[in-house]
Amino acid sequence: MESIILGIETSCDETAASVVKNGNTILSNIVSSQIDIHKEFGGIVPELAGRHHLENIRPVIELAAREAGITLDEVDAIAVTTGPGLIGSLLIGLSVAKALSYGLGKPLLEVNHLEGHLFAIFLEKKPPFPFVALVVSGGHTDLYLVRDFGNVETLGRTRDDAAGECFDKVGRIMGLGYPGGPIINRLAAKGDPQKIVFPRPMLSNRSSDFSFSGLKTSVKSWVATHPLKESTEEGQTICDLAASFQEAVVDVLVSKALAAAERHGVKAIVASGGVACNSRLREQLSMAGSKKGIQVYIPDKGLCTDNAAMIAAAGHLKKIRGENGWEKEKLFSIDASAN
Repeated sequence: MESIILGIETSCDETAASVVKNGNTILSNIVSSQIDIHKEFGGIVPELAGRHHLENIRPVIELAAREAGITLDEVDAIAVTTGPGLIGSLLIGLSVAKALSYGLGKPLLEVNHLEGHLFAIFLEKKPPFPFVALVVSGGHTDLYLVRDFGNVETLGRTRDDAAGECFDKVGRIMGLGYPGGPIINRLAAKGDPQKIVFPRPMLSNRSSDFSFSGLKTSVKSWVATHPLKESTEEGQTICDLAASFQEAVVDVLVSKALAAAERHGVKAIVASGGVACNSRLREQLSMAGSKKGIQVYIPDKGLCTDNAAMIAAAGHLKKIRGENGWEKEKLFSIDASAN
């Protein structure tokens, strides 16, 4: 039986809506970014994010329905991110989803944002269970053992900065602007990753946890004693710095993911989240997995960053498992997971 899910995602600074059929066919996937709004502040301002979600949410949903060629009456359920994220941003999406659910008489499916990232790959491919999942973004750097839908064990997570957060902070240290990740990735392609030796935090122990604040401090100390220029007689200083820093992060992410897969005897790794757009990470993780006989799955870049298609896909999985969210009489009580 055909299932059409409307997904809504407002956990941070992207206002997103998507229509997905049967959990794997994307009929529309609309994302309204706020990067230009937050760029001048060097990071996301929660109050501004919430205000712009309020302005964007209705036109984004209407555009998603129009591009999918449906009316909202035709959706079978509404999936919405309930956390984790910025509380003000989450409340906008959650309130609109509740109103639509109540008004249209459709089930409401509450989705954890990380579940969306975990299962985004199923919009494109079907990795075999069990697999190790690396969710790496501006707010999260987590390793999971995924035995099946709804059967996920946390293996490790960052003890301080997330990898994407570290990229952005190092970008500011280097004077590159916001967001730092894509700029560092671009500069690194022209640099020597062996030029500067930075530490690989927590790489020498068996823990599946991460730590990136010390690496960030090492970059800050290096910049304090070396002039940053686009190019010098000795080489491309800023590009070498970007490449060397990026290589340290990628080494840690790849090594931890491979070690977890080998430790648990699985033959597949799924990487997702905004940092999974990084070209060096995609390349190195795929190469390392191939050498170990481990298949690596990484979604298209548009499905790695925050989007509503992954929320709709995760909502579909909940729907077929009978997890239909709140009953109508409970629609107006805010779920604790959004705090």
